[in-house]
Amino acid sequence: MANWNDPNMAASGFGAGANAMDQAVDAGLRSYMLSVYNYMASGVLLTGIVALLAFQSGFTASMVGTPLMWVVMLAPLAFVLVLSFGINKLSTTAAQALFWVYAAVMGLSMSTIFIAFTGTSIATTFFATAAAFLGLSLYGYTTKKDLSGMGTFLIMGVVGILVAMLINLFVQSSVLSLVISVVGVLVFAGLTAYDTQKIKSMYFYVRGTDFVGKSVVMGALTLYLDFVNMFTFLLNLLGSRE
Repeated sequence: MANWNDPNMAASGFGAGANAMDQAVDAGLRSYMLSVYNYMASGVLLTGIVALLAFQSGFTASMVGTPLMWVVMLAPLAFVLVLSFGINKLSTTAAQALFWVYAAVMGLSMSTIFIAFTGTSIATTFFATAAAFLGLSLYGYTTKKDLSGMGTFLIMGVVGILVAMLINLFVQSSVLSLVISVVGVLVFAGLTAYDTQKIKSMYFYVRGTDFVGKSVVMGALTLYLDFVNMFTFLLNLLGSRE
């Protein structure tokens, strides 16, 4: 029977080779996740800059109440659908370009928050969201607990929120709006941890393939959506209105 504690085993270089392989995988994973976070953070920054410039230039005020506002509000959804369902047909460069355009168009859509809320409350909510996102994403990355079981529940939560928001367009209930915001914050907080773990797991499927670049973009888009939605719902809860 082989003696697994035999020091000659270590001397053979087998253990050193396995350790070197593990280190290479860890380094590759860190690089992959760093790229995802860099894209996501850059997208959020671009959205914020475009939103602020659109408001300060008067573009936001001029589009309110016009058909253009509906185009700007719905355009980001079109980009998400193209990226989500067409990613396999897109080149990495095209996927990256679509992500940046999406972030910019999202900035035009979100510029209306500067009309509805004070600048101080927007800034405060943004930093609160950033701190919460960092903690939740770090948990999703480091936890040994399998979060995959949360997926179905969280997706059902998103669908429920969308349905409730559609209903509230007609009933205009302040109580329902409050409930939607509370549930929205909780759902997207959960999704932040869940999606981070899922993106981390995805690395082991795409490493060494041509899909790595596109996987980075899709991971960044997923976390971007988690962040923006959590920020929006939190702003509705805590923001001071103009």
